[in-house]
Amino acid sequence: MPDKNPDAGPHNPAPDQLLRHTPRPGLKRWVWIAVVLALVIVAVGIGWRLWKSHNTAQWTDDQAVPTVQIIRMSNTRNGGALNLPGNVEAFTNAAIYAQVSGYLQKWYFDIGAKVKKNDLLAQIDPRTYQAALAQAKGALARDSATLANARVDLARYQALAAQNAISQQQLATQAATVNSVAGVVDVDRAMVSQAEINLAYTRIIAPFDGVVTTRSVDVGNLVTVGTQTSTTPLFTVSDQSRMRVYVRLPQNYASYVRPGMEVTYRVPQYPNRVFRATLAADAGAVASATGTVLIQFGTDNSDHALQPGAYANVRFPLPSGANGIRLPATALIFRDQGMQVATVDATNHVRLRNINILRDMGASVDVSGGVSPSDRIIDNPADALQEGDEVRIANR
Repeated sequence: MPDKNPDAGPHNPAPDQLLRHTPRPGLKRWVWIAVVLALVIVAVGIGWRLWKSHNTAQWTDDQAVPTVQIIRMSNTRNGGALNLPGNVEAFTNAAIYAQVSGYLQKWYFDIGAKVKKNDLLAQIDPRTYQAALAQAKGALARDSATLANARVDLARYQALAAQNAISQQQLATQAATVNSVAGVVDVDRAMVSQAEINLAYTRIIAPFDGVVTTRSVDVGNLVTVGTQTSTTPLFTVSDQSRMRVYVRLPQNYASYVRPGMEVTYRVPQYPNRVFRATLAADAGAVASATGTVLIQFGTDNSDHALQPGAYANVRFPLPSGANGIRLPATALIFRDQGMQVATVDATNHVRLRNINILRDMGASVDVSGGVSPSDRIIDNPADALQEGDEVRIANR
């Protein structure tokens, strides 16, 4: 049957065929949108992976550069101070020993008692020395009478010799007798003086105003003549109105001692109180056993707060630069090259410096040479840290 559509032909398809084979415009648009979305997703995914790969590489590089802490060094422009142990002693201290032997009859002052000069501390039995004094006085009286008679005889002999009644030899003999007896009298007088001194020594007295700090005798004890190296003192009296503070200063700081210089110190009894002392004396010599110089400071103790034998923490002032540079001990590196510290240069690379320790205080040290206050010094450097290593500063 012939086609009812007159326009249909081999090169002119029918309209329904055209509708069946031609895509609709909306569908084509969605296809393009899907393609574009797919391309965007692919691009984003590739970009994300590249970004993550870059961050991972950056993180790995960052981890390869160690992070360090930098020390803030102490400012030494105003100088510093040296903390040294010291001993507080009474400005005047007397260990009292027996000058004569005997039994102690009585003592009058115990430890802690305040005494005045010439106060009687104790009494040794004086009877033996009283008898010795009486005997010496008797001998002196006897020999003095003999001397007086001899001088009378000499005067008579001189008158007789003037009349040529006796020989010159008799006169000379009598003069020699007078001189001899006079010598005996002089000895007797010395014996009396010695007996009086010994009798006085039976009274143990205070040599000055002060406080009794020790007592080592009791009633009935036999005390003997002694010295500081052989016996214990009977009493010790200290004048505590003024005290001495003894400090042993290391030799390398001895040049900073100046006349009239002042130091401050603390004692354990009064941790919140600061005492002051002024230079009194300098030994002027280094003790070879310790490498220190003995320094003595005087301090007022009118309130009797200080006690002899007390420990003191003395703060010795030092001028600018005397202490060098103070670093924590954690910054030190112990290696074959000697004592070192690690510094960071302007490009954040490690530079190792050899140092010389002036003073070791345990938690910190004072150093000289090798570093300056402007250097950036690493705290707690790693053992693997080497010269030229790059580092990152944490507290920049």
